[in-house]
Amino acid sequence: MRGTPVRDALAGAITAITAAGSETPRLDAELLLCDVLGVSREQLVTDRTLSVAGGAVRPFQDAVRRRSIEREPIAYILGHRGFRRLDLKCDRRALVPRPETELLVEAGLDLPHGVHVLDLCTGGGAVALALKDERPDLEVTGSDLSEPALELARENSAQLGLDVRWVRGDLLDGIGDEFDAVLANPPYVADSERAQLAPEILRHEPHEALFAGPDGLQVIRRLLDQVGSRRRVRTLAIEIGRGQAPAVLEMTRARGFVDCHCKKDLAGVERVIIGERG
Repeated sequence: MRGTPVRDALAGAITAITAAGSETPRLDAELLLCDVLGVSREQLVTDRTLSVAGGAVRPFQDAVRRRSIEREPIAYILGHRGFRRLDLKCDRRALVPRPETELLVEAGLDLPHGVHVLDLCTGGGAVALALKDERPDLEVTGSDLSEPALELARENSAQLGLDVRWVRGDLLDGIGDEFDAVLANPPYVADSERAQLAPEILRHEPHEALFAGPDGLQVIRRLLDQVGSRRRVRTLAIEIGRGQAPAVLEMTRARGFVDCHCKKDLAGVERVIIGERG
C-alpha cells in the first residue's frame, strides 16, 4: 500500500490546524508528521519516497486531532521540548518550558564558582537542569509544591544524568538556609487575565503554576517576604509577567537588594528581575 504522499498529508493537517487558530500551522504539522514517521524535517522535504501508510495513519490523525480540535500544546503531544542544550520530557504535570525562561538560566551563569542555587517553582526542572548542565560547579536544588511536577523533574534528571537535588516545598517554607542564590519562575498570571490566555495554556497546562491572585503578584509578594529574611541569599532572579516590573523592582529593593535591574525577553517584555545584595 503506497499510502498518502507526505505533501498531501501535510496539506490536510495544515488546513485543520490553521482553522483551529494556531499561529504556526505548517511547523506544527511537520513536527507531528516527523514524530510519527521517525524522520527529520530535512528528510520530510527531501525524501520523495515517504508516505503516510499502514501503522502511521492512525497516530498522525490522532496527533492532528489533539493539536487542532483539543488545542493541545505540541510539546505535550510529542512528549518532549528543547530548552537550551537539553531535550526535556514534557507533559501535563508541569508547564511547557518557554524561551523567555532561559533568562533565569542566564542569570545563574553569572554566579560565582561553587555557590548553592535554589530553583523555586522548578516544574519539570528545566532551569535547574540547564544550569547544572552549563555550570557543573554549582550546587543546584530544584523545589516545587507539586509532587507530580517533581516526579517529572526527577525523570528528566535521571534521563540526562545531571546531579540536581529535588525537594518539595511551598516556596521557602520548609527549605533549608544553605542557598546563596534563588531563581524562581512563580505563578504570575492575574486571575482577570484567564480569558486572554490561549486554549493551549488554559485547557492543558497546570493552573496552579499559572495564576496568582487579582494582580498576579500574590505568590511573588510572599516569596519576597521570605527571601527578605534569608540573609545568605545574595542573588535573586524572578520571572514576571508583562507590566509587573515596576512593582516587583520596588518590592525587591525594599527587601535589601540594592543592585536591581530587569532583563527583557526577545519580544521586548521586561521578563526577569535580578537583585543583588552587597
